[in-house]
Amino acid sequence: MIRVVLPAHLRNLARIDHEIELDVPGKVTQRTVLDALEARYPMLQGTIRDHVTLQRRPFLRFFACEEDWSHESLDAEFPEKVARGEEPLLIVGAIAGG
Repeated sequence: MIRVVLPAHLRNLARIDHEIELDVPGKVTQRTVLDALEARYPMLQGTIRDHVTLQRRPFLRFFACEEDWSHESLDAEFPEKVARGEEPLLIVGAIAGG
């Protein structure tokens, strides 16, 4: 089971108040995790990644094992600790300002 932590605004949209556990068969990548997440919570489609390009939305970041995975390939495998559920995948809302 993969553990996913969403930012508050996406937890509210999905009507959850805790981290999510997802069964992701095969390789654990951004693509497979987000496919499983959107299948379980269809209201999140288009909020984390673009409907057409499937690229990450600009103000969201992905962190795994304290490393930024936001710019990795959609098919790059997450660290083994994330794949085994020992560490969560964090989806974090980025902050911009000036």
